[in-house]
Amino acid sequence: MSEASFETQPGTVTLFAGSVRPLPPNNRPSGIFKTALNQPAWVGMNGLAGDEQADLRVHGGPEKALHQYPAGNYAALANAFSDVIDDLVPGSLGENLSVAGWDETNVCIGDIFQLGDAVIQVSQPRTPCWKIDSRFGVEGMTQYIYDHGLTGWYFRVLKEGLAGPGGEFRRIEKDSREMTVERLLTIWREHRPDPEMLESIAAMPTLSPNWVKKLKDRAQQLRRLP
Repeated sequence: MSEASFETQPGTVTLFAGSVRPLPPNNRPSGIFKTALNQPAWVGMNGLAGDEQADLRVHGGPEKALHQYPAGNYAALANAFSDVIDDLVPGSLGENLSVAGWDETNVCIGDIFQLGDAVIQVSQPRTPCWKIDSRFGVEGMTQYIYDHGLTGWYFRVLKEGLAGPGGEFRRIEKDSREMTVERLLTIWREHRPDPEMLESIAAMPTLSPNWVKKLKDRAQQLRRLP
């Protein structure tokens, strides 16, 4: 990575972390509740120090160490779910990182960012789960997020380090394949996507193993269809 490759993007960094808490109405444990940090935190291979996930089978781990959710997406959610508009604020969808100016249309799988002293890489889109509906007490928000590609994305950590609110966040290397999060989600949501396209995306070395398997499995299923 050379100085000439650096791209600067305006925006204030906000970091969020939280502990596992009961999620109404059934009080199942969840890590979706996050609080904005007011001091630097260590960004380790498994995420922010002090941040917890309830179900480690589907949340957290090295390939989903940090979740970034576009701050601008909240406006679309507020328009669609006006009854809970006051609750739709950065951090409320369980993200760890919020920075204005970045969204699914300009972030690519494999892009590398500087976050404070840490270096992180986009690994996969987020897959929204049912807990979002429970978190806001509404039906259909999870499906809306999926249908409109308003998912955010995950990072793996390439270099551990301290990061703080209001600190540095910039893309320092853009993946040459330019597979945006939006494009990947659009292809995935197609009724019958081209199996060769799925296999081509699955061959990307920077995509998380979980998504590689998903894409390969679906390609195989499609090839068996008449």
